[in-house]
Amino acid sequence: MKLLNKWMIALALPLLATACYDEVDPAIPHVDSPVLVSTTPENGATSVGRGDITISVTYDKNVFFATSNIDQLQFTGGTLESADVLGSSNTLTVNVNVPTRDTQCTLTIPEGVVTGPNDMPAPEVTVQFNTVSLAESLADAAAIPEAVSLYNYLLENFETATLSATMADVAWNTDNADKVFQWTGEYPAINCFDYMHLNSSPTDWIDYNDITPVKEWSDKGGIVAAMWHWNVLTSDPSTATEEVTYDFYAENNAFDATNALTEGTWENNVYEADMAEIISYLTLLQDENIPVLWRPFHEAAGGWFWWGKDAESFKALWIDMFTRFQEAGLHNLIWVWTSETGDDDWYPGDQYVDIIGRDLYGNTADDCATQYSTLANSYGNKMVALSECGYGDSTGSTVGLISEQWNAGARWSWFMPWYDNDDATTFHSDAEWWQDAMNQSYVISLDELPTFN
Repeated sequence: MKLLNKWMIALALPLLATACYDEVDPAIPHVDSPVLVSTTPENGATSVGRGDITISVTYDKNVFFATSNIDQLQFTGGTLESADVLGSSNTLTVNVNVPTRDTQCTLTIPEGVVTGPNDMPAPEVTVQFNTVSLAESLADAAAIPEAVSLYNYLLENFETATLSATMADVAWNTDNADKVFQWTGEYPAINCFDYMHLNSSPTDWIDYNDITPVKEWSDKGGIVAAMWHWNVLTSDPSTATEEVTYDFYAENNAFDATNALTEGTWENNVYEADMAEIISYLTLLQDENIPVLWRPFHEAAGGWFWWGKDAESFKALWIDMFTRFQEAGLHNLIWVWTSETGDDDWYPGDQYVDIIGRDLYGNTADDCATQYSTLANSYGNKMVALSECGYGDSTGSTVGLISEQWNAGARWSWFMPWYDNDDATTFHSDAEWWQDAMNQSYVISLDELPTFN
């Protein structure tokens, strides 16, 4: 009897197991293949910044990708760096590097390289885009022919050559350019003037109505640049108990940048008067058909000048100046915005800016190249210039030699050391620095410039 029971139990076990399996582990349901939802950049995009680019490929459900299969992805136009699905996600992230502008790029993900649940293969995906090209026209659509000609010349030489430049000693001369000629036998291509003393012109010191230094430089064949250390009244003149003072540093100033555009404020009265005066002075240059590399409101994001209160007030000032100059008929200007790097929220916009500038003091050649690369990638449709450079107190040294900067990858449109005070013991640029610069075949001096009229 016991043997029979054991035999019956043994016979029943397989049947019981089969029954349990059918109830607990039903067939896995069918899941459709992943379907492409979107890509970033969008397929067909034409203004993608060059350099490191992240391509996001998003599907309608979570996907899987084996990083060991990266060699099955195809990318043209640059270098494929990495590809991965980060955690549980419906997005494949592909990192590429495209070093050049105006480059057509194509990413192809073959069918089945990406899979969905149940290993269902995703169909082939192709993403095409172009990296941004340099802006071919000026922000000012009515720019005079000479300004257009100068801009085109800068475009033609950008990243294959760099123009030499000097800063006027204090404001309204070519003294530093003459010094460079004594050291090297060549004049720099550009001389930058400064309307710093507008509040005391024309009666007390510099008469900006007398454009002789600027015209003589232009007639010699040199390129004219100009900036404005905008000295404003430091306090409301109607309540002043002492003689009024002027300053451009924020720490010495009660002048509020926001109020500059607010009617009825003392700041607006100062702003309106100064704007009318600067327009009259710049018009004198336009009357002589002199194009100007115009760099107002520089280093705003640094916060040390009154126009650097905050990004919104700064952009309002820049756009107001641009618009007001247009309305006044000023069309000889090429607009240069000075970045502090990492200050994208201070950028007025492509429609108001032609060239990006960067001011560097005491930086090594390698750091200059890093700064250049960052700006060239962030503003890929704009040329980038070393708008100021020289000795830095924090490093105890001057900026890297131009030959070292160039070899490190800094392809500035132009470079401009600041001037040295008469009693200076450290120098922004000395004879050796300039001799290194002018000895380079890619550095353009005044005698190599074409005419722009």
